[in-house]
Amino acid sequence: MVLLWPEGKMPNSRGVEVHDSIAHQRIWMVGQPRIYAFMATKSEQTGTSVLVIPGGGYVKQAYETAGITFAKWLNSLGINAFVLLHRNPASPDVEESSTVPTMDAQRAIKWIRSNATRLGIDPNRIGVMGCSAGGHVSACVSTVADDLASVGDSLDSVAFRPDFAILVSPVISMSDAIVHRGSKLCLLGKERASDKTFADRWSMELHVNAQNPPSLMIHASDDPAVSPLNSVRFYEALMSNGVKKSSLHIFPFGKHSIAVRNQPGSTAHWPQIAEDWMREIGVLK
Repeated sequence: MVLLWPEGKMPNSRGVEVHDSIAHQRIWMVGQPRIYAFMATKSEQTGTSVLVIPGGGYVKQAYETAGITFAKWLNSLGINAFVLLHRNPASPDVEESSTVPTMDAQRAIKWIRSNATRLGIDPNRIGVMGCSAGGHVSACVSTVADDLASVGDSLDSVAFRPDFAILVSPVISMSDAIVHRGSKLCLLGKERASDKTFADRWSMELHVNAQNPPSLMIHASDDPAVSPLNSVRFYEALMSNGVKKSSLHIFPFGKHSIAVRNQPGSTAHWPQIAEDWMREIGVLK
């Protein structure tokens, strides 16, 4: 386990002491943002790594089903996984709710990349994977150009963008037409959620650029919580900006429950599709 911020240097903090709140395999409040390392075995090691960001509507983080389970699947492919627990936007310690998940995710990627030699991993094959609201954080860390994680230490000069992204049932847009309203309210706050200009800052389909990494979107057309149009809009933006190695797969069934196992019909093939895609674009060897 690695704490992301040096003592006394955590940005976007009021200095309020917060303790972890955990129930039913979900963490509702994170005292210290951190990552947990799940390293591939030496015999299967590929050098590829992925930061896994669990979802939970920005209210909680489903660290077991959308974190550890994904990490173990990645390990089976010889991929190292680092599960992120970021601060909750509603934490009493947080000054600015909208930036805090991306800030913690940027710092996590910086730490992984800066320790690549020691860990025996490739600093140019570090991806990000997120489900639901975790997919939004993954899209943000792939898209946001500003370094939100700069605190005046040795990691300031380390690149924070991932080299590829896997987004599962992701929240992408803050547009009322397709937004997951709960995620929008929790990330932006009730007072600012109705401010279109502010909300647009966190609609990632509006900010994609040529520097975005290749991204794979997995979604179900019967998702009752997060419209698959979130994935469609992000894919369209990637194509418009020349991020041509990206891929979009929308399955007929799966609802908002796409996981590694026990999926209906053709949705069961998505893990193999993700593996094949990573090999195809050259990040898994």
